[in-house]
Amino acid sequence: MLKVGITGGIGSGKSTICRILENLGVPIFNSDKVGRQILDEDYQAKKEVVRVFDADMYKSNGELDRERMASVVFNDPRALNRLNAIVHPRVKEAFEQWCQENQDATYVVKEAAVLFESGSYHDLDKVVTVFAPQEDRIKRVMKRDNVGVEKVRKRMTFQYTDEERNELADFILMNEEGVDLLPQVMELHEILLNEKK
Repeated sequence: MLKVGITGGIGSGKSTICRILENLGVPIFNSDKVGRQILDEDYQAKKEVVRVFDADMYKSNGELDRERMASVVFNDPRALNRLNAIVHPRVKEAFEQWCQENQDATYVVKEAAVLFESGSYHDLDKVVTVFAPQEDRIKRVMKRDNVGVEKVRKRMTFQYTDEERNELADFILMNEEGVDLLPQVMELHEILLNEKK
């Protein structure tokens, strides 16, 4: 089974590509979603968050106060590193378990915004990055997350640049106006189906 990572800057269209692949029968592991579940449901992870940050990071219903956490970690790189040290090993473990459950697939996809930044790309056979112009990405995230341009730009500073991602990727998909994404995804799918591990 081939393990493929899909990454890209915030708002680049990773999820759109993963939805297409999922419709083609490819198992998709959404790292961000699993990370959120871990922070909301994993007792030990929650305990560490409270110890490292404080109890106010959790709402009365037990869910992480994402807005509060974002205001801390996106203003302090050390705080982001501490949060990542809690979440990333658990996401890695969940991915390995998930791969065991999907071992009959020709290939599986790990969707992750910080695939390179976390170092988890080393555990994969191939990596796809999605490129979209920065202004398009900013508009998408502002609309999707209902946040201002400065918050989006701030988050972007914690991710690799397009150039850094493109240099490390095995495949680059272009998600910009005037370029049809579907044929690119279909071609990628065919290549990955025929790829030998």
